[in-house]
Amino acid sequence: FLVFFDWDRYNLTDRARQIIAEAAQAAQRTGTTRIEVAGHADRSGTPQYNMGLSQRRADAVATELARLGVPRSAMVIQAFGETRPLVPTADGVREPQNRRVEIVLR
Repeated sequence: FLVFFDWDRYNLTDRARQIIAEAAQAAQRTGTTRIEVAGHADRSGTPQYNMGLSQRRADAVATELARLGVPRSAMVIQAFGETRPLVPTADGVREPQNRRVEIVLR
């Protein structure tokens, strides 16, 4: 599941909440025991800032998953900053697809 974010934001939109709810339902339906929550950022800020921003994004998604009944103990929450882009770009480029949190059910 992919949750996208506006530039320099980590707040959840209505669409983001819908995707997270779908992930939570799938985790509960399939008996998933591990959920990876990985935050990412585009390359428009400094690497240090983007690492923090991607962590805040991952934390926001994990908080919503927990609110929907997914145990925190089942989550692995990670931040990758700008190191794993979906769309490779030059430094300083704003790329909407790179501003995301990936939710992977294992």
